[in-house]
Amino acid sequence: MEFELSLFVILVSLSLFVLLVLHKLGPHPKTNKPKPNLPPGPWKWPFIGNLHLFAGSSPPQRTLRDLAKKYGPLMHLRLGEVDNIIVSSAEMAKHFMKTHDTNFANRPLLLVAETNHNPNIAFSPYGEYWRQMRKICTLELLAARRVRSFQPIREAEVLDLCKWIAQQENQKINLTERISMTIYDIMVRASVGKKNSANAKFIATIKEVVDFLSVFRIADVYPSIKFLTAISGTKRKLVEMQRQLDKMMTNIVEERRNNIYNDDEGGNKQEDLLDVLLNIQRGGSLQLPSTPVNINGTLLVSSLILNSNNFYK
Repeated sequence: MEFELSLFVILVSLSLFVLLVLHKLGPHPKTNKPKPNLPPGPWKWPFIGNLHLFAGSSPPQRTLRDLAKKYGPLMHLRLGEVDNIIVSSAEMAKHFMKTHDTNFANRPLLLVAETNHNPNIAFSPYGEYWRQMRKICTLELLAARRVRSFQPIREAEVLDLCKWIAQQENQKINLTERISMTIYDIMVRASVGKKNSANAKFIATIKEVVDFLSVFRIADVYPSIKFLTAISGTKRKLVEMQRQLDKMMTNIVEERRNNIYNDDEGGNKQEDLLDVLLNIQRGGSLQLPSTPVNINGTLLVSSLILNSNNFYK
């Protein structure tokens, strides 16, 4: 997890004392609201909560693993001012994902969700739109038959990867980066068809978005401090990347709709995820918003899930 260390240090050093003093001196209306019955967890520092536990060199998943060994499969952490319930066992996850899935269907309002004017299933609040997106993903995009249909694509891309590795004999290679690019190639072929120069830019933008979102953002754990997004430039960057993705996806969708998007296999083209979504729209069997940016969000999330889960199959 990469912390914006300079911003974090500024916040702690300049704001902690002031905020604590204001909190002590400010009015505290009495309420009868009971304290929530939260799971066990480590002691929380004022203002930062448990953020300090993730500031070391250990990867966050290992930190969470070690904490779960001490506090159990259901654990409470406070990151900044945001409470988090950590589930770390399959049995406990089943209660959240199946038994009580409706109660826990809402998503936190992260900055990336605020900047996405056409939210996808990953960030949409629970409601009719989310239920429709889930139905489309479950029945069409992520169904077992759909996963099997993309097996030739996975095999072809992995074969290309193996050939490339064989050609690098006696040379140092960055295998992590190459495998990552192979996964993105599979994702694009499964989503919109063949690889070409336009799709290469599409891959680069998606990779940039994924890398950007994988970084820890101070603004997400202090949502009440609005100026953080302006200081860090995070919102401006997210809006620009969203604009680029929407523009590229609009062009791809319109080309497909006008039947001028051709692939290397001509009339024997394999149906990809974009074909599936457009067929759903035309057939009217499920309600799918018809704008390219709505398709963009659904396509990206489903293809990321599909290919990250099945790359090694």
